Amino acid sequence: MTFRILLLLGALSAFGPMAIDFYLPSFPAMAESFATDVEHVQLTLASYFIGLALGQLLYGPLADRFGRRPPLLLGVTVFTLASVGCALAPSLEWLIGARFVQALGGCAGMVVSRAVVRDLCDPIASAKAFSQLMLVMGLAPILAPLGGGLLLDLFGWQSIFWALTLFSALVLVGLGTWLPETLPTVGARPPLRGALGQYRRLFGDGQFLAYGMTGGLAIAGMFAYIAGSPFVFIQLYGVPPEHYGWLFGANAAGFILMAQVNALLVRRHGPAYWMRRMVWFYMACAAALLGVSLARPDSLWPLMLPLFGCIASLGSILPNASACAMAGQGRHAGSASALMGSLQFGVAAGAAFLVGALHDGSAMPLALVISLCGCGAVACALLTWRLDRDGRPPLG
Repeated sequence: MTFRILLLLGALSAFGPMAIDFYLPSFPAMAESFATDVEHVQLTLASYFIGLALGQLLYGPLADRFGRRPPLLLGVTVFTLASVGCALAPSLEWLIGARFVQALGGCAGMVVSRAVVRDLCDPIASAKAFSQLMLVMGLAPILAPLGGGLLLDLFGWQSIFWALTLFSALVLVGLGTWLPETLPTVGARPPLRGALGQYRRLFGDGQFLAYGMTGGLAIAGMFAYIAGSPFVFIQLYGVPPEHYGWLFGANAAGFILMAQVNALLVRRHGPAYWMRRMVWFYMACAAALLGVSLARPDSLWPLMLPLFGCIASLGSILPNASACAMAGQGRHAGSASALMGSLQFGVAAGAAFLVGALHDGSAMPLALVISLCGCGAVACALLTWRLDRDGRPPLG
């Protein structure tokens, strides 16, 4: 895989983080602009998660039937137009709807980028490629809140969505110029009418589901953090909105570092080996975070250390879970990627909603939801060990 393709796939994978992390510092300003509260503004985040969960199911069969490029061009175009709609939103209800459409477009890059990696790489090389993609897309959580805070301070929250419009337009140009078609030309392509049957087959693949949900529950913890951190950092502990990005970026830096370490580790042991070990570290950090939150410290810093551990561990769990889930999917990689992403973001939407529903003016809801996700990820990882032992050979 060339560096140019890897960079473009990283940009496609970054659509999700960019569209989420970029506007987090603006939650209080948006609440003031629409004469509401931050809890209602969080609905724009939940609608985006729902759009990601549903939209991915559409792009998978399209990518397997028509190739990887056409769905990408369609999705990025929809994302660009919806970003304009977000910038011009006259009401919160309009913005919630525009964010849903924006997600329907943005999820094309997430689905097809995983399928392209599967087209070009074997399972071990896929784990390395996914780890390298984490480096590219991991810059988004570092730079996006910083850039979003700066744009908010200079031009208002609408400028954040104009910046997303420009970003997606540039990616659209890159797609048309650099990305070749990677779907193998040998054999017949599955018809769209067989999409439901293909999804039924995947639902019957216990290993695929177990690996996918291990990553899904881990990423749900991340999205609980994304949904709850603006309140905890800015309102509960008084972090200025323009400084929010530095704290958010510090955790993202741990995620990136661990992803690069993981690319080296999988050379010695397979991705399944490391995934099953890192989920225990993730759960331990989540339990520590819950314990600290129950103590209600006067300072934010006691919460930051276990939170850093949780986010950093995802740099190993996510690429390894993705590589194992996609292994053996072959020509149906688009549908497999779509179903995995849909399940993962469906769980993530539920986690984000739960953080808001449990809101009690403390950091406890955030920590509790992350802890539940950690326990679930460990349970699914244990299931992958049993299924690998009884079924196909384990990937490490």
